[in-house]
Amino acid sequence: MPVTAKFRLGVDDDHLTFLETGRIAADLGCAAIALHARTAEQLYSGTARWAAIGELKAAVPTVPVLGNGDIWDADDALAMAAATGCDGVVVGRGCLGRPWLFGDLANAFAGRTVAEPPTLGAVCDTMIEHLDLLCAWAGEHLGVREFRKHAGWYLKGYPVGGEIRRELNQLTSREALAERLAQFDRAAVMLPNGRRAKRGHQNGPRKVALPEHWFERVDDDTALDAAAESATSGG
Repeated sequence: MPVTAKFRLGVDDDHLTFLETGRIAADLGCAAIALHARTAEQLYSGTARWAAIGELKAAVPTVPVLGNGDIWDADDALAMAAATGCDGVVVGRGCLGRPWLFGDLANAFAGRTVAEPPTLGAVCDTMIEHLDLLCAWAGEHLGVREFRKHAGWYLKGYPVGGEIRRELNQLTSREALAERLAQFDRAAVMLPNGRRAKRGHQNGPRKVALPEHWFERVDDDTALDAAAESATSGG
């Protein structure tokens, strides 16, 4: 079973550990390693430091190195690969509301033409399909509520006002979504700056809270508290 590892530059600018982490991961048998080129302190603020991905690639030549951070469209992925020599890319926020991005990436890396963004009508059809899949998986009550945030991401970059996006953030049923989407101009196209419109988390920087004397005990193999595995811990 191939195992991969993804990590950040380090805790903060004074504690950059990505090269050491990458070497350890490779030595222990990871099939590939991925670097989100921000520190934990940065969270999602500022810009990803792509140069660090190139440093990791040079330092760990034995396994594929994947780059992550600020890939909003296929051009970003090609630019990262050219600048860093990475073996592939990892997409996070870039695919929110843009599920077609993966097809764009496959075409871009294969040297094929990347299609123009879909029309608003095609996006609306995808939104309905997405909601139907969520409801089938989690039930309508939870599925509708989980979809709310996705609605805004899908419509960002299209000529749809913020008021409508806020309305859909209070979505209560599939019927309500279909009724609102039916009022849109299906022929509308993405705005010029829509491809790289930021979606998802943009918070940070935020100082990282660590256990007392953490940096004095970097080789301590005492098991971490169970709370370190919390989905909200950042770990």
